[in-house]
Amino acid sequence: MAMPEITDGGGARPSVRQEDRLWIERIPAPYWVAGVILLIIPAFASDFIMFQIFGWTFILGMIATSLMFLGGYGGMVSLAQMSFAGVAGYMVAIFGDSAIDTISMGWPWYITIPLALMIAVLFATLIGWLAVRTEGIYTIMITLAIAAAFFYFTRQNYDIFNGFQGFNSVFPPQLFGVDWRRPIPFYYLTLFWATVTYFAVLYVSRAPFGLALQGVRDNPRRMAALGFNVTAHRVAAYAFSALIAGMGGILLTWQSAQISPGTVGIQPAIDILIIAVVGGMRHPVGAFIGAFLYVILKTFAVDFLIAVGLSGDRFQLLIGLGFLLVVFFSEDGLLGLWEKLRASRNRDPLTGEVRQ
Repeated sequence: MAMPEITDGGGARPSVRQEDRLWIERIPAPYWVAGVILLIIPAFASDFIMFQIFGWTFILGMIATSLMFLGGYGGMVSLAQMSFAGVAGYMVAIFGDSAIDTISMGWPWYITIPLALMIAVLFATLIGWLAVRTEGIYTIMITLAIAAAFFYFTRQNYDIFNGFQGFNSVFPPQLFGVDWRRPIPFYYLTLFWATVTYFAVLYVSRAPFGLALQGVRDNPRRMAALGFNVTAHRVAAYAFSALIAGMGGILLTWQSAQISPGTVGIQPAIDILIIAVVGGMRHPVGAFIGAFLYVILKTFAVDFLIAVGLSGDRFQLLIGLGFLLVVFFSEDGLLGLWEKLRASRNRDPLTGEVRQ
């Protein structure tokens, strides 16, 4: 005999548990709002806004997310993420098509792209195997040394990397008859992969591997005592981050239609660290917030200085001051400022107690 359904006094059904709801019902409302806005931006935004502002934001956000994954979930700060992105970008130019036909092999995209990502992951696995044996400032220094070495190697090698000139006329393949470098297609291309990156990092962070990685971050000795291979988890984190950075590097190469040693220099490597730290290392969305702020300052700083009667040559100073203010008021970047604002709204101004 079937049991009658239990209801409350008013005859209403009990609330459905969170885990019993469909996945589409568990997505918070702000996600839907943000998704709709991002999808309809091409309806009213200019080509410059779509291609330069948002396209560049999504790409830098992806590369910064790879650093956020290492630093936020793994406790490892790497300055080699731009090198991983550069390896993938260079491999696409070398194995695919470019104006340097004496070096580029002209292979089809379905071979070139997976091969480029595979080489980037292998390169990051080797670097991670070296870097995870250090901690703190020593990890930063060894990854910085690797980034510097890769920069000078690409600059001085002409047989493979074409020296300081690099490769130009590196375009995305025209799949389905679409020129993916045009503003609207490129906007949706970068938006798609940025979305994939965002949810992939969220999924991995909550999967057994991600939870174990966070345990390794907090207490590696205890995790080793429980039977977890600390070194393997850290190296695997480097490999996964390189997959994300590599995809961002390919998109960055397609956006500028070229790649050169300047793309993988020391300054871009530091910029990725700044983006991740300013946005916030607690959540993947912080990387995209930091990237958006960086792109806005990088694009309009010169115009702002000229408008107020100052020399446009000091635009780097304005960018530095903007990031300095964010870090000064919040240790966790813009995400930390948002949390402080939310906490202050729920706190009694007289007693300082949190309101229920």
